[in-house]
Amino acid sequence: MKEQPLRTTVIGSYPFPAWLEFACEHLDRFGDTDRAELVDDAVAIAVRDQLEAGLDVITDGEQTRLDFNLSFYGFIEGIELESASPRRFGPPAHDQRGKHKVIGELRAPRGLGTVEDFKRLQRVATPQLEARNSKLETALKASVPGPYTLSGRLIPNAQYRDRYALTEALLPIVRSELESLVKAGCREITVDEPSMSCYAHKEDPKRFVDIFNRTVESIAGKCHLSTHLCFGNYKGRAVGPRQYAPMFPAFLDMKVDEIHVEMASREFAELELLQLVAAKKDVAVGIIDVKSYYIETVDDVANRVRACLKFAPADRISFAPDCGLSQTARWAAKQKLKHMVEGVKRVRGSL
Repeated sequence: MKEQPLRTTVIGSYPFPAWLEFACEHLDRFGDTDRAELVDDAVAIAVRDQLEAGLDVITDGEQTRLDFNLSFYGFIEGIELESASPRRFGPPAHDQRGKHKVIGELRAPRGLGTVEDFKRLQRVATPQLEARNSKLETALKASVPGPYTLSGRLIPNAQYRDRYALTEALLPIVRSELESLVKAGCREITVDEPSMSCYAHKEDPKRFVDIFNRTVESIAGKCHLSTHLCFGNYKGRAVGPRQYAPMFPAFLDMKVDEIHVEMASREFAELELLQLVAAKKDVAVGIIDVKSYYIETVDDVANRVRACLKFAPADRISFAPDCGLSQTARWAAKQKLKHMVEGVKRVRGSL
């Protein structure tokens, strides 16, 4: 159980500032030092926005990533990166995200880059935390995509005949990265496996649990470990049926301290699931809809928190947006986080 009841947290991603979006399209015009400065400045802004909102747990906003997982393919050998999306016009959707050919053994001798990201977060966040006298109270979190989710953008071949074979090849790479994060001092880690949530309705959920547990077995118990179960958020769009029923009770056997579930965009359907999860683990509830530009009021948040507390005790529950905020405009993300924290604090003060 957590020391802080009704903890406020985030999944990982945060919207890029407009100037960073522009810079990413013209990186060839920048030198190495320019690019390093760009990243430091972007992380500093993401940290500042989160601290101003008052969050208990913050991230680097994944400002170094093209997407919560797409940039990781650049660290993996044996992949031929696609040069263009398969569909470039019409309504934005998941079929605009192309796949990469596998041309050799999948290896990542340099790691996946998350340790460097975490060290940058520590370096950039520490002065801001000290200025706010909150260095000890605020946790720094790293988010890493799991091997099954990472396998989804790769095309099977003769060596790796299906998605599960690709997953098994990626599993030790992700496990090694998680071990390196813990060695670097990271004590708050989320392993994102949204693909497991999206496809649990047609795949064996127990097989997913086995994959997940083998991925995290060497770090379980060495950090506050969580997983994020959602239904996709590329361009604000979901994938697959948005129901948690196919995942449970099997997913309760995942070796994690906390399971995050998406609730706000689903009008809090299956809220009784919180009771099932909280009987064995901490549960983080998505009470902010990242797919909507309605800005939840402080009263909205407080009422949602009280509804959740009917199913889970305060020392077992955290609150967060439904998903990462990378697909939400920054002006909206800032207001949503601020209201989320204020609403949770209102209820926390009444306990």
